[in-house]
Amino acid sequence: PPTPFPFALLKQRIQPHNPTKSSSSMTHHSSIDLATSMEEKKTDDDAVAVAALEPSPAKVEPTFTAPYGPHVHVSKHPVLAHKLSILRSSSTPPSSFRSVLREITFHLGYEATSTLTTRGIPITVPATNPNDHIDAIGQKIKEKVALIPILRSGLGMIDAMLELVDNATVHHIGMYRSKTLMPVQYYNRLPRVCDVDVAYVLDPLIATSNTIISVVGILKKWGVPEIHVLSVIASKKGLSELLRHHPDVHVTIGHIDENLNAEGNLMPGLGDAGDRLFGTPMIADEEELVHHSKRKRTMSVDIGP
Repeated sequence: PPTPFPFALLKQRIQPHNPTKSSSSMTHHSSIDLATSMEEKKTDDDAVAVAALEPSPAKVEPTFTAPYGPHVHVSKHPVLAHKLSILRSSSTPPSSFRSVLREITFHLGYEATSTLTTRGIPITVPATNPNDHIDAIGQKIKEKVALIPILRSGLGMIDAMLELVDNATVHHIGMYRSKTLMPVQYYNRLPRVCDVDVAYVLDPLIATSNTIISVVGILKKWGVPEIHVLSVIASKKGLSELLRHHPDVHVTIGHIDENLNAEGNLMPGLGDAGDRLFGTPMIADEEELVHHSKRKRTMSVDIGP
């Protein structure tokens, strides 16, 4: 015989609908879900807040690093590396050499002057109505700054630094290197009394560093409490010697060349900065306005195999 249908079980499964109870149950479950969601969101927010307080991994290399100590900054900026290649190139004429040196000096000087401090001064700011002015507090550099270019190549770095610190005084020191690679002073226009808080020594190259060591010693004897050296290229040996004699001096440079030759010149360096800056000896090029394909002689440099 056929199996009877389980009506009793069906009765147990079919329950009358109670809207109040159902709504109450749904509201209860919704409240639990909302509370759980809010708790999860709070946990996520807390995690984000904690993560924000932790140091993030450096994805980009800093513009400046200090492998030689806290007072030495070597540029890692890609644009400066590009400009430095133009400055090095033997095909760069004096006019372009001066322009690029100015740009590089501005970049390095901007970083070198970051340790200066400011004080508040009252200023007025024009409002939207040209007849109205708003009182405000501005900032002014606190220290008395002096720029010390080492003649003659240091002159090419003056204009860029004066754009950054327009109220700085300029004092010239002339030095040349003897056949024994020792510096000889031939010019010094430092005032009798030192009223300078910070001095920036400007020289495109630091080779043996004998010259820069001598100038820093002169400034210390004059009474400057804080000295910064600004240079485009330094030799590894010269930089180490400078820090050995004057570990308290701040140094900002664009690049470090590893080697010096027997004459004490940077390798590869950029040649004689003074000659390239001022075009001495005179570079004669009667075909400078002629396209290179139409020139009678090539302007390229044979770099060998």
